Amino acid sequence: MAQEVVNSDEVILGEEIEHVRLITLNRPRHLNVISSKVVSLLAEYLEKWEKDDKAELVIIKGSGRAFSAGGDLKMFYDGRNSKDSCLEVAYRMYWLGYHIHTYKKTQVALVHGISMGGGASLMVPMKFSVVTEKTVFATPEASIGFHTDCGFSYILSHLPGHLGEFFALTGARLNGKELVAAGLATHFVPLEKLSDLEKRLISLNSGDENAVKAVIEEFAVEVQPDEQSVLNKQSIIDECFSKDTVAEIIKSFEVEATKEGNGWISPVLKGLKRSSPTGLRITLRSIREGRKQTLPESLKKEFRLTINILRAIISEDVYEGIRALTIDKDNAPKWNPPSLDNVGDEKIDQVFQPFEEDLELQIPEKEEHRWDGKYENSPYASFKVTDKTRCISGQLWACSLK
Repeated sequence: MAQEVVNSDEVILGEEIEHVRLITLNRPRHLNVISSKVVSLLAEYLEKWEKDDKAELVIIKGSGRAFSAGGDLKMFYDGRNSKDSCLEVAYRMYWLGYHIHTYKKTQVALVHGISMGGGASLMVPMKFSVVTEKTVFATPEASIGFHTDCGFSYILSHLPGHLGEFFALTGARLNGKELVAAGLATHFVPLEKLSDLEKRLISLNSGDENAVKAVIEEFAVEVQPDEQSVLNKQSIIDECFSKDTVAEIIKSFEVEATKEGNGWISPVLKGLKRSSPTGLRITLRSIREGRKQTLPESLKKEFRLTINILRAIISEDVYEGIRALTIDKDNAPKWNPPSLDNVGDEKIDQVFQPFEEDLELQIPEKEEHRWDGKYENSPYASFKVTDKTRCISGQLWACSLK
């Protein structure tokens, strides 16, 4: 077959093989984290191939031992003293998220290893997402003072019962079997067969959904969660995580932890109590709102939350959380405010406050304009923040023309 590598860039490899298009996340030493360059290249490829009549099937995979560990935390931390240094990558990522969810060509994600946070947003929305016994999924953002983003306030909130609140607040990990059982992946294929599956999909040379599904099912095996899986604890999870507040959830979880046979709760509870109070409160509200929102509404909300959190308008917990986890690696964050009692409703309201309309994430409403709304066509691309002189989201922020 004719094969063309259309870009041998160090962070993304893009290949065109007759009617198949292959994306490889190519930062294995960094667990294929998502950077500004990664997002830009992904968007370029996906737009180009959706408009290309010859392109029928898009496959995405990760190199090394990870699919993608999510956002580049060091990038966020390094930009902490430069206002809105990560605004562009956040805008592009959430805008891209909408297009991944609504993509017009057949997509297959081949997910080996870590698939967390924003990295998992390149897996879960795909028409077909194939996981293995080595796949590990989690959305641990709340624990470091951030929030469940990249469309997951919408995705998780639509899981059965209150599993969404549980996964978002605790950052609980799911393996490949559990992902399929939870509906967050479509097929389980043993790792030893994943490479052969990829070759068969390429040789299929078609985007016909039924044909693609049939090929995957040749390699897939039926799985059930292990007996100790959290998916088998849903009655307890629903009882505890249906409570109105984080404090009530923790209190209810503590009661359940004292009952016989509930030893699995203690480590989860410990992690919950060590998490950022601000991150937990923002995340719970976001998940609850996601249940009533459309995907575009959730993505717009997540964009606001991300920018306001990175601007530290009520707390610098996100930077403290990243410091403790990845910079100093002391795992001893000092949260401010230090407890849930100190995180007032009025503070949380500030983070959710809408932006001026032209500064919201611009998600196209009409299909014929579905690739409109790009960052470079937004007001953000024409100014840079220098001091506090422009009113955005109730805060004064500065914009001077470049």
